[in-house]
Parts: sequence; C-alpha cells; structure tokens
Amino acid sequence: MIKTKRLSIRRVRADDWEAIQSIWKDAAKSIYAQYDKPNDLDDQSVSRRISKWASFTDGDEHIFLAVCLQDVVIGYVALNKRESGYEIGYCFHSNYHGKGYARESISSILDIMKDKGAVNIIAGTALNNIPSVRLLTSLGFRQTGTEKVSFYKDDKGNDITFEGGNYELLLRE
Repeated sequence: MIKTKRLSIRRVRADDWEAIQSIWKDAAKSIYAQYDKPNDLDDQSVSRRISKWASFTDGDEHIFLAVCLQDVVIGYVALNKRESGYEIGYCFHSNYHGKGYARESISSILDIMKDKGAVNIIAGTALNNIPSVRLLTSLGFRQTGTEKVSFYKDDKGNDITFEGGNYELLLRE
C-alpha cells in the first residue's frame, strides 16, 4: 500500500471490477476514446479481466494498482515489465480529472519503481491527447518517437490511424 497526501494506492482486487467498469464506461464517452484500445464493458468480461489483474498480486512482472480517494477507486495504473523497466498505462474517472490525482499517484508509484531497481518507464499516448501528454511531460517523461497507431476501422474496413507518441522516463542513468 502506498499513501500520498490525499490518496491510497493498492493492488487491484477482484472486487474492484465494478469500479473499473465504471471508469472504462466513462472513458468510452471521452473524445480521447478514439485513441485507446476498446474494452469489453459487459459485466462478465470486466469481472474476468479484473480477476486476472488481481491474480498478479504477488509478483512484479505485471502490477495493477487501484488509486483510491478514501475508499473510492477513482483510477488505476498498470505497469508491465519490459526489458530493464516497465511500460505504464493509466486511466482515471473524468469526475476526478484536473485535480492532480493522476500526477500525485503516478509520481509516488514512479518513486517506488525506482526503489525496486527499474531503470526506465515507457509510455505511449496519442499526441492529440493533450492532457495525457502534459501529465507525462510534467512527470519528466521525454518524447522518444512517434508511430502511426490504429485500434479501429472505418465502415469500409480501413484502419483509422492517429499519431502516437512514445515517451520514456529514465529512473537511473
């Protein structure tokens, strides 16, 4: 468990599925949803996926963290092992955007990952997702490249692409 000034951060539990489902349903309505992989939002699919996340509680290969304001899960952070570091992903319910919760929680998580010996953290986000780009850069991430990304197809079956940014934070030189 990680405690910050306003938040508690803990491993995701199987019973967090409804809170995470709410976060995903909220995110699916965002203008930024077009830049992210779609999630199956039905109860069974979400419950199964979050149970799998919760099964990783003992290791550090895959780390799924619930970000809580008091006892309410307001977001999550996922870290997946990559070579000398981790790839990070995150999502917060829009009711909690613009209040510094993502920055506060991720900053604390990055400190823990450095203590665990991670050398770097990588992230990807759409360049048009300005709030995510701002968050990453405010945390010290540097853009290392771009790539064309597609998660959706148009009505003719053609890929709908967008420019994705690749970011990296060096925790150790």
